Amino acid sequence: MATTRSMWSNGQKLYRFSVNLNQASRRFSESSDKGWFRSLFVHKVDARKDAHSNLLSKKETSNLYKIQFHNVKPECLEAYNSLEAEVQNRLHQDKDYPCEVVGSWNTWYGEQDQAVHLWRYTGGYPALTECLQKLKTNKEYLEFRKERAKMLISRRNQLLLEFSFWNEPLPRQGPNIYEMRSYSLKPGTMIEWGNHWARAIKYRQENNEAVGGFFSQIGDLYVVHHLWAYESLQSREETRNSAWLKEGWDANVFYTVPLIRSMESRIMIPTKSSPLQ
Repeated sequence: MATTRSMWSNGQKLYRFSVNLNQASRRFSESSDKGWFRSLFVHKVDARKDAHSNLLSKKETSNLYKIQFHNVKPECLEAYNSLEAEVQNRLHQDKDYPCEVVGSWNTWYGEQDQAVHLWRYTGGYPALTECLQKLKTNKEYLEFRKERAKMLISRRNQLLLEFSFWNEPLPRQGPNIYEMRSYSLKPGTMIEWGNHWARAIKYRQENNEAVGGFFSQIGDLYVVHHLWAYESLQSREETRNSAWLKEGWDANVFYTVPLIRSMESRIMIPTKSSPLQ
């Protein structure tokens, strides 16, 4: 009888051990399967111990960019463009101001009656500070601001750095239309975005459509702006479609889409005074 109870007890222990082993094996298998499955879709980027602005921006220049979005009263847009052109020309002619307008546009498709201006400050933050201090004592500029304020509904701006692997935004002849694609990224993903686009930009150079790539430093953060130039909307469609025929472009889209929280596209027409035509 004692022998029977002993055999029964050992059998129960063996059964429990077998069940626990099976459960552990199942958990390990599920974990391994999930890990293997995730590895198909997650592109790992090595962590770096530095600010993404130091890793992604151009080292050979100390340029700082400012982008302005001005929502103009519809009936004032023409007068606004004329006033802005006059002020921009005066600032360009005055070498005491370390700034220049890279491009000025009116939004064609996207937010209507909107003006977009991209400025470059050669010398970074010190140049920006110097310029602002001088403008505070410039009576003509202060009068311009008062007159401009009458024409505006709202305005906002951002300070930007340019990606090291993107084209330098240089003046170009027209006529062109411009597309600004703005991406709001998930916090902490800017390095991964930069890693992918450093390889992907080569797929978008054949038609000279790449103008400039920027990421925000002050204002809305984790925002990327890609600026493209096309001869027409039809040219835009053909150029974008041709990218999908190149091996590697699909992988860039696959890996970068999960990094995006939201995105916006503006089609813009350059103003008469814009260096980017």
